[in-house]
Amino acid sequence: MGALKRHWIRIFATGILVLLALLHATGTMPVDSLTRLDARLYDMRLQLSMPGTLDERIVIVDVDELSLERLGQWPWGRQRIAALVDELIERQQVGALGIDVVFAEPDQTSGLQELQALARTQLAHQSGFTDWLAGALPRLDNDATLAAALKDRPVTLGYYFTSDRGGRRTGMLPAPVFAPDAGAGLPGLLSWDGYGASIVPLAIAAPYAGFFNAVSDPDGVVRSAPVLAEFEGAFYESLALALLRQSLGKPSVQVERAVPGDPTSPLVALTLRGSAKNLSIPVDSRATALVPYRGLGGPKGGSFRYVSAAEIVDGSLPAGSLKGKIALLGFTAPGLMDLRSAPVGEAYPGVEIHANLISGMLDGRIARVPDYASGYEVLSIFIIGALLAIGLPMLPMAAALILGVLVIAAWLGLNTALYLGAGLALPQAAVLVMALAALALNMAWGYFVEGRAKRELAQIFRSYVPPELVRQMLKSPEQYSMQARTEELTVMFCDMRGFTSLSETMEPLEVQLLLNSVHNRLTEVIRAHRGTIDKYVGDCVMAFWGAPVATAEHARLAVDAAFSIVETMRVFNAERIADGLPALGIGIGLSTGQMSVGDMGSDLRRAYTVVGDAVNLASRLEGLSNVYGADIIASAATQIQAAGFVWQELDRVRVRGRAQAVTIYTLRAREEGRHLHGLDQELALWQQLLEAWRRGDMAACEPKVRELRELNPWFGLYELYERRIVAHRQLPPDLSWDGTTIFDFK
Repeated sequence: MGALKRHWIRIFATGILVLLALLHATGTMPVDSLTRLDARLYDMRLQLSMPGTLDERIVIVDVDELSLERLGQWPWGRQRIAALVDELIERQQVGALGIDVVFAEPDQTSGLQELQALARTQLAHQSGFTDWLAGALPRLDNDATLAAALKDRPVTLGYYFTSDRGGRRTGMLPAPVFAPDAGAGLPGLLSWDGYGASIVPLAIAAPYAGFFNAVSDPDGVVRSAPVLAEFEGAFYESLALALLRQSLGKPSVQVERAVPGDPTSPLVALTLRGSAKNLSIPVDSRATALVPYRGLGGPKGGSFRYVSAAEIVDGSLPAGSLKGKIALLGFTAPGLMDLRSAPVGEAYPGVEIHANLISGMLDGRIARVPDYASGYEVLSIFIIGALLAIGLPMLPMAAALILGVLVIAAWLGLNTALYLGAGLALPQAAVLVMALAALALNMAWGYFVEGRAKRELAQIFRSYVPPELVRQMLKSPEQYSMQARTEELTVMFCDMRGFTSLSETMEPLEVQLLLNSVHNRLTEVIRAHRGTIDKYVGDCVMAFWGAPVATAEHARLAVDAAFSIVETMRVFNAERIADGLPALGIGIGLSTGQMSVGDMGSDLRRAYTVVGDAVNLASRLEGLSNVYGADIIASAATQIQAAGFVWQELDRVRVRGRAQAVTIYTLRAREEGRHLHGLDQELALWQQLLEAWRRGDMAACEPKVRELRELNPWFGLYELYERRIVAHRQLPPDLSWDGTTIFDFK
């Protein structure tokens, strides 16, 4: 209870967020932005779960720009539509054809131009003109030609309902899918007072038809489409449902309710009975279904095969190419106004919406918003809100963040599983925004009120580490302390060779400018490689890696920094030589091992530094760099842990202050440069010399060192060993010889 009292302000503030979310979820005070966010979250789930594969069962006969170019602008004459239908049914043998077009008026061009041309020809033969005209007129009735092409064929026409034309009605509606009595108790269905259907001769020839109305959300996006609609008490099916039934042998449509047999229970699905298998189509109380988009729309979308209408009419498509398929005649040509805004694209072909519905119905892949969605949302807000209101204030910032992230991730995971596994499209926005706001509130409170002392501690480190590491520390300041501890780190000593003698010939201001210029360059390199600057001692820089921000790659980072320092100094020296100034050498010592790190010093002056045997070794190795003619010398521990580099073993040495010998290495190249300049050959020959040296076989060493000097005459290491070999041959045999070199100087 004491903890609850201590954090009551945070608990109360989180409770306010929960209350606001509940007001939205219950509809008491809906928030438009949350409604829009829910729609966008649904779009994201849909996009992430789309199959993205081609449905071979459905093909779209496309009135595209190629068709308009070859066959003329739309509308085409009915005789051309008849030829298209004949080709699809007879030669291509489609299983069912849906026409996403309304033939609302008689064909105004029924052979008039042809009649005029033929009349001019026949006027010269007046006696036979009357007989000729009587025979020509029937075949010039294009509506009759199209009606004949539609009759007794598996063709489904399209039509539309309206409520914005004063109840105007054109054409002829098909028979309703079931009578008013059979649809009793469905008051929530979408209803209209007008329609636009095909003319009577065509409607009689093809009595099977469906409406192609779409339902746009407030943002103009088509996420759902009505499958069933009410008109003057009768119930009509959509084009997608009618075409599907046509292809399945016209099974009956039955209504499914949340509570079977209860006429007041909300509609949950439509079932097709009488086909090879009963199909259940999830719908909401308005009989609208969420469109199960398969992928991006259009001919290049990859969801459905598109065939240009021009290829059908001119017969270039091989016979039987579309055998048994469900075909939809529609438009993608931009000027024909059949492009819609969809969750997967802003210009989505309207005909493909029907194709997606049919595909989803066949596969049982239509998601639904269950009637209990609001109750589920309210319960989620209660549970998650209570958990966060109690849990977040009680935990440290890091643990509270983990709890918040885990709760949100678990809840999103549950919703995703219900969507993918059960097809339930449940609301998410209110819970997600409430949980994120509660997490942000508690994190901000902890940061500004309870984390001040810890941030002040992290502020101290700004004097030692790069800004990017300080920013990383501030994310979890409780993990860092100035208290000394033992850690495995990598330390570097970097010294400028010849600087002392050079400075004796320079004015103090010149020395200062030179020293600052070099230190600035070295500091940039060290910080770029996440190093901590320990101190500057004259012309020497000391740095270490692995503290205060721990990293398992401290050795690799330090070696990479050393390599970059050598390259930086090479560029710097080129600039000095171009200005007529002498070059500066560089010597770097690297050592990895256990050392003490922390805030050390006196009451008057303290510093965050490292001490230990590994630190002393790095200092000694820096001093040996001049002896071996190498810019970089590293201990064996550093060489082992720093992957990605080409190393050359220099010697086994015993330095002052250490009784145990240590193997030392120099860095020759990064791994990708191994094969440059014959490096592999040089290193293999050097290893043979080193083995002979440690055996005391000077006779074998001499030809190898001469060959090495010829391969790389600029490397002082080989000159050093040549002198050593000569000196060793002049000494009496030493039975204790093991190849170790002893250095007594610092």
